[in-house]
Amino acid sequence: MTDIYVEERLKKLESHLAEENDVLSDIVQIFRELDHVGYELGLLNETESYANHVSWWPMISILGTFSAGKSSFINAYLGQTLQRTGNHAVDDKFTVLCFSGENASTTLPGIALDADPRFPFYQISKEIQDVLAQDGRRIDAYLQLKTCPSEKVRGKILIDSPGFDADGQRTSTLKITKHIINLSDLVLVFFDARHPEPGAMQDTLRHLVTDTINRPDSNKFLYVLNQIDVTAREDNPEEVVAAWQRALAQSGLTAGRFYRIYNPEAAIPIENPTVKQRFESKRDEDMAEINNRMEQVGIERTYRIISMLEQTAKDIENTLIPQLRHWIKHWRSTTLRIDFWVMAILAILITIAYATTQPDLSLLQGLSTWIWTGIFSTGFILFLLFHLKVSRWIASRTLKKIETSLPDDRIREALLKGFNKNICHFRLTNEPYHWSMGLQKKLAKVLGATNSYVQKLNDRFTNPSGRTKT
Repeated sequence: MTDIYVEERLKKLESHLAEENDVLSDIVQIFRELDHVGYELGLLNETESYANHVSWWPMISILGTFSAGKSSFINAYLGQTLQRTGNHAVDDKFTVLCFSGENASTTLPGIALDADPRFPFYQISKEIQDVLAQDGRRIDAYLQLKTCPSEKVRGKILIDSPGFDADGQRTSTLKITKHIINLSDLVLVFFDARHPEPGAMQDTLRHLVTDTINRPDSNKFLYVLNQIDVTAREDNPEEVVAAWQRALAQSGLTAGRFYRIYNPEAAIPIENPTVKQRFESKRDEDMAEINNRMEQVGIERTYRIISMLEQTAKDIENTLIPQLRHWIKHWRSTTLRIDFWVMAILAILITIAYATTQPDLSLLQGLSTWIWTGIFSTGFILFLLFHLKVSRWIASRTLKKIETSLPDDRIREALLKGFNKNICHFRLTNEPYHWSMGLQKKLAKVLGATNSYVQKLNDRFTNPSGRTKT
């Protein structure tokens, strides 16, 4: 059964989507169907919804190192000075920027994000507390919300991140960054062209590049070489780009390209008119592409939501159910094997004891039926208690194996929940609890609905036949 607060949020989403995106107006019901599958299998807590795992607002995140020009880029994009800039750390928080009709910008604490289900950081304080073993009430140390009257941010969310080379909160920064990346429609990864030797940044490159290149949504990452104007005097932008490309190749990124940009208001003077024209032309070309991708996040967001719905259903069917079968079988077979050997050893010991002592068993023949019943009942209860203790011990060891065997946090967390539900019941088979034909049909219904939604989107945004739409 859906939690009352979860259902309240789903109803708000339905109302929001009915006004904003009619293609997605009834998709919340499909999320309810998928939630039911997750609840029945134990993959999802009843206080959760798969709809909470996706940001329903188009979201762009700006990542990179300190002094890479992230805040300057955001200020230029918005057309106003909203974020502080500088060559050193000027802000150690993630800043969520959203539209406001008020003329003045307002800065709100992190709790404004944590307590509002419309934002992608809803209840992230619990995640910080669970994952980082820190007090979730310190949410204000990691997040803040800024309102902005710029039309550029209307209908979307921008996130400015602190630099990755921060020492004080590095672990926290990386954990929250991973959460942001998963929710974002577009990720701009900024590098500083003033430091063309990135050898000392291998750890940062690993988190910004190596951990993302194999993602199914890797096309949402744009790698931006900012402040490229510093190469104008030597006229060697190609050499700087090549140095960064080599560094990224060592991190595993062998495809794609850099966008070469700089802020004209903060750029060094380029005296040679030919060089100036070439740099400006390349900057304008790349900025046009970046701006185009930023304007398209609404469309990409719609496809992403449907893709997430489809991928979650496929993960349940193709990954989680087989994994649950495997670990349930491991747990049951190991427990039964120990039961068998314990019973066998007891039988052998009793046989040896009887053969050695040759006891007089005639006294047992006179025992009443009630006494025999009591003896067998006591023996059965003792064996059952032993079996349950062994079962729990094997289950705890199995849970530890699951934790270390799966690199995907999302799959691992769901599998742990599902396995915990299965060990709460007496198992006669290796099939996951409640994995019935009805539940399989419900999952197939979800997958069929995602295909239908994709066709609706394609009909809206494409027209291969060239016919006039009516």
